[in-house]
Parts: sequence; C-alpha cells; structure tokens
Amino acid sequence: MTGANWRTSTYSGTNGGSCVEIADNLPGVVLVRDTKDRDGGILRFDPRSWRSFVDLAKQLDPAG
Repeated sequence: MTGANWRTSTYSGTNGGSCVEIADNLPGVVLVRDTKDRDGGILRFDPRSWRSFVDLAKQLDPAG
C-alpha cells in the first residue's frame, strides 16, 4: 500500500521468525502483514476495531 510506514510489533520475537508489521499512519485504516512474507496478504482494519483488538490483547497478556 503506497505511503504505508511499516514498523515491527514490539511483541514480535527478536529472532525474526514470529513477526508482524503494523502501518497505522494512513487515515482511516490500520494495516498488518507478516514480516516473513511482505509480498503476501495484508490485513486491513478500521482504527476503532484495531484499538479494541489491542486493548483486549493487553488485558489477556499475562506479562503485561
């Protein structure tokens, strides 16, 4: 997607094997892709749904 600034999730492993990248700089959309397959599919979320997902994941994370 043109203009997407991708960043690696802070929860991704440091070995490069289990990483996802997030692009949340575009208006009205949050993009997610697999670091191992950058040319593969991209998941698209509206920002409100993405925030709900992140908030729930933080609640379920035993470390955090």
